[in-house]
Amino acid sequence: MPSDPPTRHGPTARAYAVIRRGDEILLVRAASTTAAPGLWWLPGGGVDFGESPQEAVVREVFEETGLRARDPRLRDVLSDTWTRRNGDEMHAIRIIFDVDVDDGELRHERDGTTDLAAWHRVDELRTLHVADYVRHIVGIS
Repeated sequence: MPSDPPTRHGPTARAYAVIRRGDEILLVRAASTTAAPGLWWLPGGGVDFGESPQEAVVREVFEETGLRARDPRLRDVLSDTWTRRNGDEMHAIRIIFDVDVDDGELRHERDGTTDLAAWHRVDELRTLHVADYVRHIVGIS
């Protein structure tokens, strides 16, 4: 019996935050329940129906890190595609913002797409399992 052909998903609009603290950047780790467990990426995610990208990035930063984001400033817009292990094709429009955050203690997301939030030195990202779009944003290969 033939298998089902791959499904194309997207494009989806997603908003992400670049949050810096000196020579560090805040990243979140993909939970084991996702298609990319252990992969680090910028705090952020899907833009909900009726929500602006600026509202989405503020909401997502809080959900994934517990920090209050403010003053989102457009940094870049990226479009990328990838194929999941099951053959499905994905397409994301990533709207990247530089944001400021209020001081506070990191809180990890529970029962979400991420399971850990942590500060990482930018010069150590080459040795970390990070998403390709993060490498592009911080200028490393």
